[in-house]
Amino acid sequence: MTDLLDQHTGRRAFLAGGVATGALALAGCTSLPGFGFTDAIRRLLVLSSERAFARMTADGGFWDQQVGRIGLANIMGTRGNILAGILTSAVFKDQLEDAFADVAVRGAERAAPVVADAVRIVGIEAAEQLVRGGPTAATAFLRGEMGNTLVEAMVPELGDAIRLANDPVIGRAIAQLSGVDVAGVSNRFSADINDAIWNEMGIEEAAIRRDPQSTNDPLLIGVFGLGSLR
Repeated sequence: MTDLLDQHTGRRAFLAGGVATGALALAGCTSLPGFGFTDAIRRLLVLSSERAFARMTADGGFWDQQVGRIGLANIMGTRGNILAGILTSAVFKDQLEDAFADVAVRGAERAAPVVADAVRIVGIEAAEQLVRGGPTAATAFLRGEMGNTLVEAMVPELGDAIRLANDPVIGRAIAQLSGVDVAGVSNRFSADINDAIWNEMGIEEAAIRRDPQSTNDPLLIGVFGLGSLR
């Protein structure tokens, strides 16, 4: 358990460091004429993703709750009564949910740098509309531009993570469920993780727009703190 916590701590440090590096790179654009709104949206997305991924990979059960909400039957693509047949103890059910929560953390880790790279696609023409848009306008725009990119990036990672050799708890469940395939599980679960990532980014974007002063970022405060842009 200690090793797992250490791994997660190291992963959070990696994520925070990677996003911070992106933020520093974007900072160089603030002095360029005509790029204020573009840089503000990029910073908004970088900070939103940083906060979202930090919360999703922190200790505290975020993915445990998500797995419980989605349901093991939906993740594994089987009827609840069939799944109940192999969940002969609460201990095994808890182990299986914990295992999928760990898989989800790996998916989020894989998605984080993909989001950071995609932020640069926001151009000048879209930036002003996004600044004036709704609470989650920038997140919705980036999700629309990226399409299924996150899902496609996560599927191989999740597929490897849920195979018997890497996770015996999940492997035991798959072995006991007739007709369950690893590819199907990884595809379904990747889509669930994808939805959660964008939802959490939207929550963080809305919070920043609502209170830009909390970021201590002069550009975000200057752009999103002006009533005329609302």
